[in-house]
Amino acid sequence: MAMTPTSPRTPLVRPDGMPVRALVVDDEVNLSELLRMALSNDGWEARTAGNGQEALNAVREFQPDIIVLDIMMPTIDGMEVLRRIRATGNDVPVLFLTAKDAVEDRIAGIEEGGDDYVTKPFNLEEVVARLRRMARRHVAIADADPRLQVGDLVLDEETYEVERAGTAVTLTAKEFELLRFLMRNPRRVLSKAQILESVWSYDFGGKSSIVEIYISYLRKKIDQLGEPMIHTVRGVGYTIKPA
Repeated sequence: MAMTPTSPRTPLVRPDGMPVRALVVDDEVNLSELLRMALSNDGWEARTAGNGQEALNAVREFQPDIIVLDIMMPTIDGMEVLRRIRATGNDVPVLFLTAKDAVEDRIAGIEEGGDDYVTKPFNLEEVVARLRRMARRHVAIADADPRLQVGDLVLDEETYEVERAGTAVTLTAKEFELLRFLMRNPRRVLSKAQILESVWSYDFGGKSSIVEIYISYLRKKIDQLGEPMIHTVRGVGYTIKPA
């Protein structure tokens, strides 16, 4: 599934001013490309590798700051890739992708030197959030403001706190993701399709009306604290802008 490009406000940047680099390794091309695009949309420099040998070559050439590594791959599996990487003295943080019921793989991955894992199928937003946390723990990151601000509305991407004009706003996880997407694209009109792809990914059951429902939820919580900020552009989509 294609991802819609966004305009990240707080990309993770290394002290040299370059974006944090991620290598996504998976023999499922569609999955690795989907994750690569999600990371690129979040401000990362991301590349993919389709097998273990490509991964080892990319580690040498690309020198990623973080690796997303599928365990189950033919010929050279993820465990062996990690062993060979660690054997060179490279302690790059690794997030393993595992099958949902492969508990032994998850344990083995951590024991081999993996730093975290997620199970398939996964939520793109969750994976990107986990990688951001890993980067902040293990990679030298230049200081960046994690807050998005549109008018008197402020959203903190690290603490997951939202407030308008100093008043705290309590949001569900999906409401937060929707508001963040809107605030990353202030004044830009976003279609339902763009919102579905970026906020719900493939996990929305095919009901485009879910966007209207969650927009109404946000309006009840955000717009009641002042002049309306979330606007409908009929026949096109939705936008957020200062009151």
